[in-house]
Amino acid sequence: MGTSSPTSAAREILTRLHDVMASRGQAQAKLDQVVDIIAKALNSEVCSIYLLREGELELFATRGLNKAAVHVTKLALGEGLVGTIAEHNETLNLAEATSHPDFAYKPETGEELYHSFAGVPIVRAERAVGVLSVQHESARRYDDVEIEALQTVAMVLAELIAGAGLIDEATVRGADTRDTGSARLTGLRLVDGMGAGLAVFHQPRVVVEHTVAEDIEAERHRVYSAFDKMRDQIDRMMSQAEFGAGGEHQDILATYKMFAYDEGWSRRINAAIDSGLTAEAAIERVQQRTRMRMREINDPLLADRMHDLEDLSNRLLRIVSGQLGTAAQIGLRHDSILIARNLGPAELLEYDRRRLKGVILQEGSLTSHVVIVARAMGVPVLGRVRDARRAIGEGDMVLLDAVQGTISVRPSAAMEEAFDTKLALGQKRRAEFAAMRDLPPVTTDGTRITLMVNAGLRDDVAALDTTGADGIGLFRTEFEFLVSAELPKRERQQRLYRDVMEAAGEKPVIFRTVDVGGDKVLPYMNSDSDSADEENPAMGWRALRLALERDALMKAQAGALIAAAAGKTLNVMFPMVSEPWEFDEAHALFEKQRTAAAAKGKPLPLAIRYGTMLEVPALAEVLDMLLPRLDFLSIGTNDLTQFLFAADRAHPKLAERYDWLSPAILRFIARVVAQGKAANVPVGICGEMGGKPLEAMALMGIGIERLSITPAAIGPVKAMVRSLDLSALRTAMGELLAAPRRDMREALQQWAKANGVRIS
Repeated sequence: MGTSSPTSAAREILTRLHDVMASRGQAQAKLDQVVDIIAKALNSEVCSIYLLREGELELFATRGLNKAAVHVTKLALGEGLVGTIAEHNETLNLAEATSHPDFAYKPETGEELYHSFAGVPIVRAERAVGVLSVQHESARRYDDVEIEALQTVAMVLAELIAGAGLIDEATVRGADTRDTGSARLTGLRLVDGMGAGLAVFHQPRVVVEHTVAEDIEAERHRVYSAFDKMRDQIDRMMSQAEFGAGGEHQDILATYKMFAYDEGWSRRINAAIDSGLTAEAAIERVQQRTRMRMREINDPLLADRMHDLEDLSNRLLRIVSGQLGTAAQIGLRHDSILIARNLGPAELLEYDRRRLKGVILQEGSLTSHVVIVARAMGVPVLGRVRDARRAIGEGDMVLLDAVQGTISVRPSAAMEEAFDTKLALGQKRRAEFAAMRDLPPVTTDGTRITLMVNAGLRDDVAALDTTGADGIGLFRTEFEFLVSAELPKRERQQRLYRDVMEAAGEKPVIFRTVDVGGDKVLPYMNSDSDSADEENPAMGWRALRLALERDALMKAQAGALIAAAAGKTLNVMFPMVSEPWEFDEAHALFEKQRTAAAAKGKPLPLAIRYGTMLEVPALAEVLDMLLPRLDFLSIGTNDLTQFLFAADRAHPKLAERYDWLSPAILRFIARVVAQGKAANVPVGICGEMGGKPLEAMALMGIGIERLSITPAAIGPVKAMVRSLDLSALRTAMGELLAAPRRDMREALQQWAKANGVRIS
């Protein structure tokens, strides 16, 4: 191509395109000139433009393919390479086009002469409205410089074809197919709670109208000024955030602020301006590249970092364009349910918490930074509601039940009444559970059950006071690793662990060593030996398997835990243990750190109690070898269930198929409990199964007397425990497991009802 950077490459093409766009003439003639300019600049035999018209991608202009195919060749979304680019809004760069599984041959084009192919989407208002592609006779991948030039040109083309009226406006807006009747949507429960209000969309999309700069220095000044205003906004917002001292949400907001001051981001925007783009187009260009990277990232925590950057891009774009109208800045006038594709943590803080009753996200995940902030604010959140914009209109009445994961839109009077009743009942039940806080979880026949909570953030420890739980049965230590841009220093880890133990007081805390890898990738630990794209990450290179190989990570964590627990009892639990020797190696590593600390005269824990998670079924076959070395054992029901049934619990078709109350699960756990009892090693449960009253009842029926569950589940499970005759249940469970019914759930529900057990 003869250029050495994306900036000079794009500028070379944009300079020529500027003259074409400014000239008089028909749009078709301009597009014909455009493909000539791009093909020559990229030394490609072929350059083609496809536009989305009436739901199909139509070949509108080409240099190199048969001219007779123009306006004749059409591809459906998802059909061929061009259709794939438009459907997924992604870039393709192939040395051999025919080797791609989505390749579709169109004989009228004469494209059989060409091997290499590169294509980028032409995007308008976040939707692909066309595709710009180049092809070459020889089999070669296009350079990154050339791809970035194509992507920049595609942005300018979006303005050209929009101005010429060649884009279906319905395509950009999305056809408004909303019904006026009641609708019901479902989503992923991110922050539990219920709320009702009028639908408010977070922000109108800023559409970039002018892409090619007249004065580059003037555009650069506009961006610098916008950066200053944005940083002032964020500094002011963070100083006004009404949170208690400490808390993981503060670390996340600090990370967000760090992005706002990131010089690399501002340099990329400056480079885009240098290529000839306006300030708005440069920000959008860098933002498009961020979105494309997000689609390539499987790890949700890394994707969340990208969401933070996108949130900042939207903020910067609104400032530089003078369009400051997010719903927060306009102000909420009624009780409202906020709807957004995604939100950054700082954007949520701008809303009036008295009016904001809930949030619906089209994307979002359990680890999203906005979710952590929402939890601290007490705002219910439902994510992955793909149809939100299609099904909900601005001002529609919305009933959000983030406990059940449902949304009622434009509800009938009867639906509103039922929701209000459930909301009142929920408040009444929460009051009942709160009144039960100081009552012990003792069965009617006198057995004391240990109820502990799962945690992963410093703030979660407060649940011990609000619920009256017996301790933290599972503290997930990996979050500290996942939100950091680098491996957390030992001192930082030590501070977190000490804060958690001090906040827990005399109540025990069981720290699970770091469970990363698989689908929880640490960007600072990538290596050629790790499989970055594991087909089944839950069963991959993760947890103890990874930590034993990367022992520097585990040594730092062991040292931090031992130092933090000085003068206290330290409870350590190793995840994903498959064989006894893995436990032995982890145990030896911790003991070596304890010995090293003692040699330096450092204060030590009073004792270290060692346990493991039983998630891998193979471990159950060697428990007789392992139990003599353990102080306790915790069964991780989430992973155990999917491994036993060979069923991915995230798969929508399998999620409901295999029941936790299956005889296979209950018999398996019963055998483990019996082995633990014989070896005098306490066996508990960690996971969602123990947090459901009926399932918890069944577990107690097979010998479980320690449950570690979510804080919200403590009240309902305690109420169940205090209404239960455990000896009668164990007799009934023995009979049921000896001759299981197909529907064990129904059988247990009937028994609970007949015996007055509170499970609803």
